[in-house]
Order: sequence, then structure tokens, then C-alpha cells
Amino acid sequence: MRLFICSVFTLFTLSLTAQKKVLDHPDLERWNTIENPLLSPNGAYVMYSLEQGEKDQFLHLKDAQRQEVFRYDRASKGSFTYDSNFAVFAITAWKDSILAMKRRKVKKKDMPKDSLGIYNLNTRQLEKFGNIKNFKIPEKWSGYLAYQLEEIEAKKDSLKDSTETKKSTKEKEKKVGKKNGYHLLVRDIQTGQQDTFKFVTDYTFAKRGKFLAWATTGETDSANAAIYVLNFDKAKLTKVHEAKKATYAQLSFSETGKHLGFVVDTDTTKVQLRPRELFHWEEGMNTAEKLVDAQSLKNDLRPSATEEVHFSKDETKLYFGLAKPPVMKDTLLTEEEIVNVEVWTYDEPRLYTVQEMSLKNDTIQAYTAVIHLDKKNALTQLANPTYPEMSMTDKGNAATALLINSTPYELERQWTGERARDYAVVNIATGSIKKVLTKVAGRVTLSPKGNYVYGYNNADSLWFTYHIDKEKYTPLTKGKLFYDELNDSPTYPSPYGFAGWTEKDGTLLLYDRYDIWEFNPDTGAADRLTMGREIKNVYRYVPLDEEKEFIDTSEKALLSMFNENNKGSGYAAYDFKSKTLQPLLSGPYRYSWSSKATLANTMLFTRESFTEFPDLWITDLNFKATKKISHANPQQEEYNWGTIELVTWTSLDGIELTGMLVKPTDFDPSKKYPMLVNFYEKSADGLHRHRAPSAGRSTINYSFYASRGYLIFNPDVQYRIGYPGESAYNCVIPGVTSLIEKGFVDKENIGVQGHSWGGYQIAYLVTKTDIFKAAEAGAPVPNMISAYGGIRWWTGLSRQFQYEHTQSRIGGTPWEYPTRYLENSPIFNMDKINTPLLIMHNDADGHVPWYQGIEFFVSLRRLGKPSWFLNYNGEPHWPLKLQNRKDFTIRMAQFFDHYLKGAPKPQWMERGVPAMEKGINQGYEFVGEDGEK
Repeated sequence: MRLFICSVFTLFTLSLTAQKKVLDHPDLERWNTIENPLLSPNGAYVMYSLEQGEKDQFLHLKDAQRQEVFRYDRASKGSFTYDSNFAVFAITAWKDSILAMKRRKVKKKDMPKDSLGIYNLNTRQLEKFGNIKNFKIPEKWSGYLAYQLEEIEAKKDSLKDSTETKKSTKEKEKKVGKKNGYHLLVRDIQTGQQDTFKFVTDYTFAKRGKFLAWATTGETDSANAAIYVLNFDKAKLTKVHEAKKATYAQLSFSETGKHLGFVVDTDTTKVQLRPRELFHWEEGMNTAEKLVDAQSLKNDLRPSATEEVHFSKDETKLYFGLAKPPVMKDTLLTEEEIVNVEVWTYDEPRLYTVQEMSLKNDTIQAYTAVIHLDKKNALTQLANPTYPEMSMTDKGNAATALLINSTPYELERQWTGERARDYAVVNIATGSIKKVLTKVAGRVTLSPKGNYVYGYNNADSLWFTYHIDKEKYTPLTKGKLFYDELNDSPTYPSPYGFAGWTEKDGTLLLYDRYDIWEFNPDTGAADRLTMGREIKNVYRYVPLDEEKEFIDTSEKALLSMFNENNKGSGYAAYDFKSKTLQPLLSGPYRYSWSSKATLANTMLFTRESFTEFPDLWITDLNFKATKKISHANPQQEEYNWGTIELVTWTSLDGIELTGMLVKPTDFDPSKKYPMLVNFYEKSADGLHRHRAPSAGRSTINYSFYASRGYLIFNPDVQYRIGYPGESAYNCVIPGVTSLIEKGFVDKENIGVQGHSWGGYQIAYLVTKTDIFKAAEAGAPVPNMISAYGGIRWWTGLSRQFQYEHTQSRIGGTPWEYPTRYLENSPIFNMDKINTPLLIMHNDADGHVPWYQGIEFFVSLRRLGKPSWFLNYNGEPHWPLKLQNRKDFTIRMAQFFDHYLKGAPKPQWMERGVPAMEKGINQGYEFVGEDGEK
């Protein structure tokens, strides 16, 4: 009887498995992603949007008990008011309806405009307002919101007397738009009362004080431009500045709203050196006072319209930028007279292509300066041409700032890949500068209270402090492993990072590979706070309060945990007083921190695994009552999915390696399965990462292929400097053969896929082995010699540093190691390739020059090797447009299905897609054995 019941149960289980669907391309549009998750300040509500199939978003609002309070379709960009009484969000048109209107050639001005939704969490009532351009709510107080309206054309009155005299051009109604501004509505969110202010170009709330400021071009063409400040507590409106014509910029309050700064340009001519002026208004003033103008500066510097204007937290200092004068142009020259030539010189600090990429920033470069409001508005210039960059601490209150200059080392950066800098400290009160560090590559900054310059020096592989007043340099980690222990690149190892400083710059908390250490910044004495190394647990500090610049040792600290052995994670609490660690949550999942409620001890996090989507969970500080808030993708239960596990093997170099193996849901070890190998460098730490079905931009989707009966193997690679291709072979191929030996891999049907660095490694592997029946290589580099001299067009940087010091791992120049460049370049062994190849490389690739993909393909074509080349016009390193990603996903699946599962060949593989059919016929249809459809 028991045997019968077990048999029936087994049959029932198999029946359920058999009934599950196999993922197909149209199914990808069913999957949701969670966008903009938010906790209300009081922790009582959670709001998020689900975006389905990269199209429409659906807003969900739930209480802390997981009950859905409100839902709205096509809604996103949600925010809570600071008192947690209202939820505010944007409502958009259906994406399909927008697409349909585009097909009908509807003009942009006639397209649907966004709406504003205001949901009252107490009364459960919703208000909506149409034609919204944008909206803002105060950050740290409540009661009001402000929003601007899009342009709405007035409908013509067909009953109007045809004999009415038309208005003259001068009398035409002023139109809203980018130049004139848009109408601003300020609403009492509780009562619904609101005021309208016309033609507003910019507006801002104070962070904590109940103030709103806005700039307007005037209610009519003849009206003056002006800036207004509205004090809500006193119901007082003040016009703080007015001019016949003016362009306003960098409108900025102090936190309390009692001070306002802004930059004004009242010149109506086209003079190239703009006469901008800095103004300041303080509560109680009738009008703002001018602080800085051309006469007070007496040089070609002017207040910047693009550099942020901001106040110190104590509101005694107003920081702003002094813009460099523009390069003067001869505006009388005609197009025929202008010489357009690029002059590149061998010793200029920045390569010409870098200069081009930085042209906009260079044009608006400004040097930070400060006005001391408590010292009769004394001006101190802080940054300068010698030290053009500056960073501050203590929210602008500190007595010193850090000055930075990278110019002397820009030239060598093109081959070192390191951005070295000189550092100095500047006295904010006097402007006096003291040089502290020379040619340091690595992160360097100021301690929260400004007592120390500190950071990590790449060349010395150590953390250090520099006491500013004592002028004392202290190496903290000399001789200690606080840098990447597994570094396998010909560059300095990177640090593991830091948690931060304790109160009053007392101690500095640094990370080694596993633990958190507390360092005395003056002596270098250290104390290990956690004991993770012994059990391979990695501990990292989780900041809960964005307002705090230090770690509060009077409170328990939240730490994240990650175990290197089983790849599980979790959270723990560290008590600084008792120096004890209390585990709070752990498991075979990947946990990710989201946020903490501003005014409550409620937190939001996600939990995921290969089979579990990263839904939102809510909890308290002790993780005693965790509740799952979202259920984004219940449809996953309908499909065959797969499982994932760690596998180990030994490389040909004798290194113990780890990788991931994905198996289909109904895996049977007695059967043979086709297998896809996909890798980059090291990926095994992502064992518990969820991989939702999606149209990927550069890689196979694990759940998609597992659902369709594939095994997927992702091996980690450990590199030997100078021999990256050989390293990939020595690690990947033994991993593949170790799985073949287990008996469930169909050794005649193994494919390999990778992109960029992965694409290069695949190009190399197929010149050394025939173990793969098919391969897809995205953005590959077959020729390291020609690639060495290329440009990374997204940054303008030379590619030299990549080969000498970073990922490509050659370790030197082609003239130092010519043999390494030859041996690692697949182009010189193309005749050895017997594996059919699909190559994807786009003509706007800013990382890898796309001529590398062309070199690869035309060589294969010359040799008559089966190969196909995909170029998504205008796309960068990966196809970003949804239609192109869908196309790539379909073609890659058809390619592998044909070679590894014996599926029919699609038409595009048989005859390509001729240029005259591009964008018309995709060629997805299968061809029969006779070559016809």
C-alpha cells in the first residue's frame, strides 16, 4: 500500500513538472522589475512600482502588515511627504498607446502629458492633475507641494466674430516654454488651496525651513524678471530680486531657508565674457544684496552659472564657483574662413580625444570660492589653476578643504591606467595653501571633522593618515593585508575599502578581506572588531542614517555578512561597547540592503536566490519580524526553471577552482544534456543571484536556457600575468572535461558564449580546442597589437593601460613583450578554428574598437569558416534598445539551438539579411532540408 501511494505521488509530481511551460521569447515580457522602492518616513508604508516587460509601470502602496492600500496603473516616481500622510507620484500614458500615436505620426506637442497623483493615506482619497511637467515636495517638512504645467494650446473659438481685429505681434500672448518658463502651482496639500505663479524657470524648497523660492521671466513680455521667496509660516511673499531681463542660475537655500543664494546675468547682449553676479538674501531683507561682480573681482573670473551654489550647514559660509573666462572667438569669421584642424602633440597632458570628451566640462570649469557671511561678506578663493579641484567635509563647516591636481600625471595615465594626484589643504578663512601629498594614486579625502587627510596609496598598497595641524604622516597598514589578496593583474592591488570614522575623528574603521579593523589615526594601533577570517565570513558596515558623516559607537552597528565557502549572506549587529557580534539573519540567499525609514526603526531589504526573485522584505533593526512585501513575479511558478550549484575542479596550473553549474528542473543524471559555457573572470560569488528572464544585452540568460533543457557552466578563471589566453584555457577546459566525466554532459554538443573580455577569451579558446561545437563572441579582441593602439571612444583614453596594467594582463608594451602580444592574439591562429562562430560587435562601441570584430570576421570569411557578424547600428558596447536586445536574444538562441540541439537553421543563417532588407525582413523563419522555407 505504501509503495502504491509513493508511486502515485511520484507520478503526480512528475505530472506537475511536465505541465510546466518552457520559457520562450514572448514570455520575457511577462517579467516585472521593482523600481524606486520607498519606505514612508514613519515606516508604516512601502511604495514601489512594478515595470512589466520594460514598458509600463504599476505603482503599489502597502502597509507594514503587507496589506495593499492602493494601486495605480502607469504610475511611477513615487514619493512620501515627510509626515507620511500623502503619497505623490507621476502618471504616464500607456506605452502601447504612445507607440500607436507615433505610428500615426502624431506630433510631439499633441502627445499625452503626464499627470500628478496625490493619495491621502488617512482618507484613502486620490486627487489627479493633468499636463504635469514636474513636481517637488520638501525633503524634511510637510504641508505643501509644487508642480509645473506643460504647455497647453488654447483651442480656437469657432464662434468668434470673423470680423474681430487680429492682435498685433507685440500683443500676442506670452507662451510657456523652456525659455519663458512654465506656470508653477503651489498647493496646500491638506486643504487643496493653491496659488499659481506664471512663467517660472526654476524653483526650490528649503530642506528644513518652510520656504519656497522661484525665478520667473515675468507674467507678460513687458514685465520684469524676478526671484520670489515665499515664507509659508508667515504667509509672506518677498520679491528678492528684479531686473528688466535676467537669466537666473543656481537658486539655492540654506537648510533652514533663512538664506538664499543665486547667480544673475542681466546683460541682454551676446558678449562672450558673461557679466554674471552672485547675490545673497537673508530672511528679513527686502531685497537680495550683490556679493560678487566684475568690479569686485577685478579679473576675468566671474560667478559660475553651472557650479553649485550652497551654504555650510552652520550657514556662515556661502560657497560658489568662479568661472574661467571663455576662449574668445572671432565672431566675424564666416564658415569658409574657419580652419578646422586637430593638432595633436606628443607631450600634452591629455590625449586630444580626451580633450574632446571633456570639452563641455572644460568650457564651464570653475574654481570654488567662499563668502564668509559672518565676516562682512569677505571673499576667499579656494581652488585655483594649480589646484583646480576641491572637496569639503563636515557639510562645509570645517576650517580646511582639500585641493587636488592631477594635471602633472595625465600624460602617463594613458599607459599606467592610474590617476595620480597632488594634494594640498586650504584654510577656508584665509585661503592659505599647504601642500601635503605628491603623486598619490588612490582614494584620498578628508576625515568628517577635517582633522586628517587620509586614504589608500596604490603604489605602497597601504592606508595612511596625515594629521593636518601636526603635519604628521602615519602609515596605518604597512606590512598588513588590507589589499586584494587575489590580485591577478599587472597593477597595484586595490583596497577592500573602509567603513568610516567614529565620532570626532576618533578612529578609522578599515576592511581587510574578511574583517573590520579599528585604527588609531595617530599611532596606527589596530584592533580587529570581527572574526570573519577563520570561518571565511566577510563583514561590512551598513550605514543606516544618510545624515550622519560618522559611525555612532553609542549605537549598535548593522553589518552585512557574506560567506566565501557557501556564498550565503546575511546581517549581524555589532556592539561597540561590549565588542560582541550578534548574527541577525543568514541563509543560502543573496541579501541586499535597500533603506531605513527616516523617522522609525523600520528597514527594507531584498532576498534572492537562483529560484527566488529579489522581492522586497520589511523588518525592524533586530530582524525579528521579517515580512515579504512584494510578490513581483508569481508567474514564475508556471515555468520550468532550473537549479544551481557550486562545482570544483583543478586547473592545468594546479589551482583549485570554483564555478557554477545550472541544471534544468527535471535534471536526470542518467541523461545527456547539451551545455553552454559562459564566463568572464570570477562569478561564483554570485551563486545566489536571481536571473530573471530578459532580453539581455550581451550574455545568455541562465533561467531561459535552463528552462529549454540546457546545462550552463560558469567557471572562475585565475590569470597568470602575461598569459591571459593560456590562463583561460588552463582553467575553463579542465572544468568542462571534469563535468563531461560526470556522465550527464553531451560532449558532442557543448557551446560557449561571452562578451568583451569574455569574447576575447572565447576567440582565443577556439584557436586551441575543438571541444566547442558552436561559439558566440561579443565585442572580441582578436588582435592585441592593433587593439593596443586603439582608443576607448567613450572616454577618449588610449587603450595602452589596459594591456600594460589592467584587464588584458600582458604586463608591458608590444616592444617589451612582442611574443606575449603575438601568442595571446587569436588573429595569428585563425586557420586553427573549426568552431562555427556568431560575432556581435556594434559600430558605436566605446570600449572595444569595432574594427576588432571586423578583423575577426573577415579573417574567418577569408578562410571559409562558418561565421556570422551582427552589428546593431548606432549601438554601443552592447545593444541597449529593447528591439535590438530582443533580436540578439532570438538570433543567439536560434544559433545555439541549431548547432547544439539540431533545430532547423533560421533563414538569416542560411542567406543573411541583405542590405536592402535591413529593418524589413529579420530572417527568423526556419528553412527546410531543401533550403526552402
